[in-house]
Formats: sequence, structure tokens, C-alpha cells
Amino acid sequence: MKHTYFILCLVLLMGCKKTDNTLIKKETIIEKKSGEQYRPAYHFTPEKNWMNDPNGLVYFEGEYHLFYQYYPDDNIWGPMHWGHAISKDMVHWKRLPIALFPDKLGYIFSGSAVIDWNNTTGFGTKEKPAMVAIYTYHDMAGEKSGKIKYQTQAIAYSLDKGRTWVKYEKNPVLENPGIKDFRDPKVFWHQESNKWIMSLAVHDQINFYSSKNLKEWVLESEFGKNIGSHGGIWECPDLFPIKDSYGNTKWVLLVSLNPNGPQGGSATQYFIGDFNGSVFTSDDTKIRWLDYGADNYAGVTFSDIPKDDGRRILIGWMSNWQYSQAVPTYSWRSAMTLPRELLLSKNNNEYYIQSKPIDEIKNILTKSELITSKIHTVKTSSYLIEINKEIQDFKINLQNSTGDIFKIETKNGILITDRTKTGDNSFSEEFGAVHKSMELEKIFNVKIFVDNSSVEIFLNNGELVMTELIFPTNPLTEIYVNEAIKDYKLTPIKPIWKTN
Repeated sequence: MKHTYFILCLVLLMGCKKTDNTLIKKETIIEKKSGEQYRPAYHFTPEKNWMNDPNGLVYFEGEYHLFYQYYPDDNIWGPMHWGHAISKDMVHWKRLPIALFPDKLGYIFSGSAVIDWNNTTGFGTKEKPAMVAIYTYHDMAGEKSGKIKYQTQAIAYSLDKGRTWVKYEKNPVLENPGIKDFRDPKVFWHQESNKWIMSLAVHDQINFYSSKNLKEWVLESEFGKNIGSHGGIWECPDLFPIKDSYGNTKWVLLVSLNPNGPQGGSATQYFIGDFNGSVFTSDDTKIRWLDYGADNYAGVTFSDIPKDDGRRILIGWMSNWQYSQAVPTYSWRSAMTLPRELLLSKNNNEYYIQSKPIDEIKNILTKSELITSKIHTVKTSSYLIEINKEIQDFKINLQNSTGDIFKIETKNGILITDRTKTGDNSFSEEFGAVHKSMELEKIFNVKIFVDNSSVEIFLNNGELVMTELIFPTNPLTEIYVNEAIKDYKLTPIKPIWKTN
């Protein structure tokens, strides 16, 4: 009887094992067909289908709102909607229903959102202010018929913390003056002049408009001719004041450019100068890049961050128009960068912007380990590498047993990344490339955030940043370092989606 029972248990166990392996194999096949193996563990992604630019970043009553360009019916670009997500810490996100849908005036292109604290629009009250979205209408039928004035600016408002929206009945609020590329309004309240200011991308320059009520707009000035990087369309501007560590205020203008970034495709440049309520004046004509990698585009900053916080926080779209619609993620496409705090710093009497991962990322960090070996295998595909000492000419290879390798190194103060052999590069001739940064005088701090399909590198507390997508056949869980690196801190990072 015992013998028969033993044989029966053995057969059952073997059957279970076979079934488990079959299930695992099927799950792996499904995962690879959908691209789910590349879904980031701790970056924001849509649950399914296409996403691009972040829109309407705004804080209100304890919630950070992330709106974004979204096409819910396919994994490639199509009729644009505003997707919507909220967060308490900008790290853990809850996806909400679509906020804005296309209508007879057109697709819902990029824009911004603000809280109308003074009720200048009359949409709410001072006790219950409206959240107002300012966005571009894109009339696709008009564009296809040869019209020039197919982009206009419009507004909508919400009185329930962004859950439902009412479009203004007299849209558009800013007509097109006869320019094809006329889009991406970023709006803020300018306290000194007591009016709203809109930065608008107009082909390859930025136009500044003003309004008392978000409904009627007046052109104030233009910026961009014969300054900055051109060779592509200017998009997604953002103008804001920022203080240095001594309390001095400068104004920063972000401008995304496609193509002709430092790696050939999409990228974001910035200008530092002054704004008098009407005109922005740049301190110089130098071209500055917010990120030297290939995959940080259309980034904008949050509106209405509380004064007792005071940070200027940016999120970018982690992709590049060179290949964004062809990357091997099929059930979903695109992720957002880590949220980054922008800081104004000075070197050799010249201002520049630092980009630092926000402090809230500590909410998903686990126990750190000091690694002293040249080759180390980590048990997760999402982790942070840190070196907190002065270091020159280092090499770090992120690799796996199947031969995929992502190389990171510095030579004479220049950061170099190599994704020519990172796995699946077949979808684009431009993707598998070597990328180089500007030159740093010295390197004294290194942070490398690795996720399933991305690497974000921060040097010198964000003086230099490179953001790169990767698509390895298997996770890059083996870390190699050269002799310049005596030790480094390794911290696994928890996924953000378990709580959603």
C-alpha cells in the first residue's frame, strides 16, 4: 500500500512538474510576443498601446497628475488623446481613465495644466479652483487637405481633481496665424505682471503670449532665431524661474528639438537667461543639452508644486522619434523617464542645469550591498549602481550569458555608451550606436539606474545625464567593472506596479 502510494505521488509530482514547465514555456512565448519582458519595473508605462509626450504635469491637493499623449487603439501613433495617471510620490502611479478625447476640432496634442487659484476663467471659485488644461487641437483632415492653419490652442477644465473634463464652448482660444507648426502650449501664472504666460512652439522658434483669463491671448515676443540648435522642429517648450544655492534667480527655457539632437534624433536643449514678463533674453548663444542620451524627449516640469517644497521637477518621454514606433514592445509602447529635480548650478562663472533623480525614489530602493569584485551577478534586472568618489576612465559593462552587452565608459571626461550589441537592434539602423557626451573636468559621482529596457546615467550629481533604451534577449544581470573601480554600491529596486 505504501509502495503504491509512493508511486502515485511520484507520478503526480512528475505531472505537476511537467505542467509547470509547460506553463512557464507558454508564458515566456507570450511575454516575448507582447514585449512584456521589456516592460520597466519602476518607470511609468501605459497598460497597453501607444504613449508619447508627457502633458499637463500638475500638483493639486496631494496628487501629482501625469497626463500624456495616448492612442488607446494601437501600439503606434494615431489619433491623440490625453491619458491620465496620478501619484502621491511621483514613483508609484495609478492609471486613470482617459481625460481628453479627440472631437470635431481635432486630435488632442500636447499642452499643460494649471490650477486657476484666482478663478480668472470663472470656471470655478477661489474656494474651489478649477484645474485647467491648455492643449493643441490638430485638425488632421485639414492638414491632409493642404490647409496651413490646422493647429490651434484650446482649453478644458475640471472641478473634480482631473477626473472629468469640460471643454470650453468657445474653443479655440488661440487661432492659428498661418503657420504649420503651432503647438504645445506651456502656461504659468506670472505673479509680477499679474497675467498668464504661454510658451508656444512655432516651427523653429518660441512665441510668448499673455492672457488675463486663459481665454484671450496677446502675442508678447518671439525667441529663437539664430540661437540654439536648429535643423529640426522646435517642440514642447517650458519657461520657468529657478534659484541657485545663493538665492539668485535665473529663467530657464526648455525646447525639445526633432531631429538634430546630440545623437542625431530627438533631444531637449535649454537656454538660461532672464524674463521680464514679456521678453525672454538668453545669457549667451551656447547650445546646452539637458540629456546627452538618445532617449529623453519632450520633457516638461510640474506646475503648482507647493511653495514649501519649491522643487522644479521634470519628466520626459523615454524614446526617440527615430525608432519609437518600431521598438520590440508590442502590447505597449514607451515609458517615461524617472522624475528629475532640476537645479541651477555654476561652473567657471557659467550657469548650467543639474538633473537629479528625485528623493522619493528611495521609496523603492532595497538593501544596498558593497561590491568589490570585478564581475558580479545580481538577482534582479532593476537595480542602481553608485560610485561616490572621484574616478577617471572607468568601464562598466552590463551583460548576460547570451552575449548581450551594454558598455559604459569615460575617456578624458567624456561619457561613452555603446549599445551596438545590446540584443535586439534589428528594428532600426540608428538604434545600435555609440553615443558620446560633452567633456567634464572631473568625475566624482556616478549613479546608474538600470531597468528591464533602459539605463539612466547621472554623473556629478546630474551635471551630465545620458538616458538610453536597451532591448537585451535576456536581462543584463552580470556587471563587469575595470580596475579603476575598486568598489561600488549596488541596490536592487522594487517594482512599482504591485500596489496598483
